[in-house]
Order: sequence, then C-alpha cells, then structure tokens
Amino acid sequence: MKIYMIAGELSGDKLGVSLMKGLKSLSEDKIEFHGVGGPLMSSEGLQSQFPMDELSVIGLVEILPKYFHLKRRIQECADAIAALKPDVVITIDSPDFCLRVAKLVREQGDTRTVHYVAPSVWAWRPGRAAKMAPMIDQVLALLPFEPPYMEAHGMRCDFVGHPVVSEPVATEEEATAFRAEQAIDAAPLALVLPGSRRSEVSRLLPTFVETMELLQSERPELKFVLPAAAPVAELVVELTSGMANPPIILDPRNVDDATFATQKRAAFKAANVALAASGTVSLELSASSTPMVIAYDVSWLSRKIFQRMLKIDTLTLANLVTDTREIPEFLGENCRADLIAPGVLGVLDQPTKQQKIVNQTMELLGRGAEDPGIRAARAVLDGLKAR
Repeated sequence: MKIYMIAGELSGDKLGVSLMKGLKSLSEDKIEFHGVGGPLMSSEGLQSQFPMDELSVIGLVEILPKYFHLKRRIQECADAIAALKPDVVITIDSPDFCLRVAKLVREQGDTRTVHYVAPSVWAWRPGRAAKMAPMIDQVLALLPFEPPYMEAHGMRCDFVGHPVVSEPVATEEEATAFRAEQAIDAAPLALVLPGSRRSEVSRLLPTFVETMELLQSERPELKFVLPAAAPVAELVVELTSGMANPPIILDPRNVDDATFATQKRAAFKAANVALAASGTVSLELSASSTPMVIAYDVSWLSRKIFQRMLKIDTLTLANLVTDTREIPEFLGENCRADLIAPGVLGVLDQPTKQQKIVNQTMELLGRGAEDPGIRAARAVLDGLKAR
C-alpha cells in the first residue's frame, strides 16, 4: 500500500507519526509512506519531499510574501502524487496548503483523499466545509462536536479523539525533581509558551517578555521557565537576553529529543500557572492540570479581517470543548502586558477555579479510550475498504 501524506507544522507532524504507527499496526499490507513531514514522521519512514517548516506560516497578511513559493510547492506535491498513484492521500491540518493540493489531486483522478483535522468552520469561514467537499472524501476530527459540520456536506467524518489524551504526562515526583534541578524548589513557577512558529514568536514574545518583567516587579519570588521549540530556540534566546532576570530556557538544541521531552513535561506539571499562545497548547496544559492564561495576536490587518469573520467568542480549545469561558484570554488589541500580567496573577492566586474545566476537557476528548492514532488509522482503512 502506498500512502502520500502532508503535514505542515509541528502539531501535524505529531498527528502524522501517530497515524503512521497506527496504520503499520493495523494493516496487513506493507506500507510505503511518501510526502511532506517533519522529524517525527521521518523517523517512521517518510522521506520528506521538502522541509516541512516551509509551510509553517500563519496569518493572512504574513503568507503574502511566500505566496508564489507556496504555490510552486502545491504543484510539486500534486505532481508527485500523480506520479506515485497512491492508494490514499492524507493531508494533515494546514488547510490553506493541503486543500489546494487535494483540489489538484481530484482534478487528476479519483485517488481517495482524507483530511486529518476538521477545519474550524464552527469558528470562522463556515463555507469551507462546502468548498472542501468536492475534493475530500473523509475527514478525521479531533473534537467531538465537529462531525455534523462535515457530514452536512456529504463527507464522511470520524471523531477519532485528540492525541493529547494519550501523550505522557509527568508525575508529581518528576515535577519535584525538575524544580530541584532548576533551583526553583518551592517558589511559584510560571510557564511561558509563545508558540512554535517563527512568525508568532516574533510577534508574541516581546509582549510576553514585558509581561514577565511586570510580574517580576509585582512578585519578585516568581520564577519563569520557557520551553523553546527547536525552530525558534535561537530567536527565543535572542528576544529574552535583554531581561534583567531572563526565564529558564529549555533549549532542545542542547539535549537529545527524549531528554527535552521529559524536561518539557516536567515543566508543564511543575508550573503553578502558564501564559500561552492560543492553540492546542491549552489542551496540553489541561492534560497536566496546569491553570492557564491565553494571549494571542496577529498583524493589524489580519486582526481586523479575523474580527469580521469570527463566529465564536473564545479561541481557547478547552473553553470550546467544555462550553465554558473559565480560561482567561487576551486577544488582539487586548494582547498587552498591562492587561495580561493581572490576569496571570489572578489565576496564580486562585488556581483551583480551572481544575474542573481541564479535567472535563480531557474526558470529552477521549481520555481512557483507544489511542487516537489507532482510531484514526482504523477509520482510514475502513474508508478504503468501504470504497
């Protein structure tokens, strides 16, 4: 069996490797993996056609300088699929890129197409479900309320669970050991998570640095730890170097992958509060029962466009899954240090208010059920058989 996969960012790479493992374990046939992916998917046998990080661009305005390059990459993927003639094409998230590839694939023939991660049509651009239906046969959804949005337009949609529910979480003992190793001990600890894309770190981290400085003046005993994603580690060091008391930076360039992953999990568990960019990180924090504040912004023009298009009043997934608004957000023009710092202190002083929410989030996403990678693989194979 030949499978062509595309992942456009780190979260997609994680979904992709889990799906690849699931397919290997369930399929009776030997599987060849082709396409575009990151280091995790490469470790499972995919040779990436070009570096995945070329696709990691966020924001409507930010993508414009790379438009023609991305357009060439879309055509290159479609040409590779036409030459390979795979049994199925699986695109993972990054809909602005992936669905354009799927459109070209459908124009070339009837190769089965599966899109992993339902576009958030419930949040903005609801017309995307109808537009993707002619080019996508099946959708794998991470959130339990998403299938009806896809099924309404004729696509098969399987809720397969969110991968965060099966990822390892640090123990209390590991959290205590982390505090001792970093000389934090019993001091209050804030986790700082400005994102994994260069564009968002460049935009958010200066505000997060200002927030940390305000918090340090208000609570001198408060410590900070910042786990940096590998593609932006150098930028994180650069942007925090001017602080009088910079955060403890967990730098993946200085240790092997397994050690860094262990350190990061321990930091999540050890933290009393987190300041994080919007995204799936709110679910990772929920898995560790870490109370949080979410802050996010894009360029001025992108912000104005998004404000007109958004259909929801929260971007935090834990709020959406539980249909609550317990987790504070500072978005767009409110993504300011003078507003964020009091919000962080409020959560730090009353952490138990979020406990019920984060636990409920994990239950609704499938904690305790079959591994999402296996569920996703079973859905893909079932779709192929049903066809």
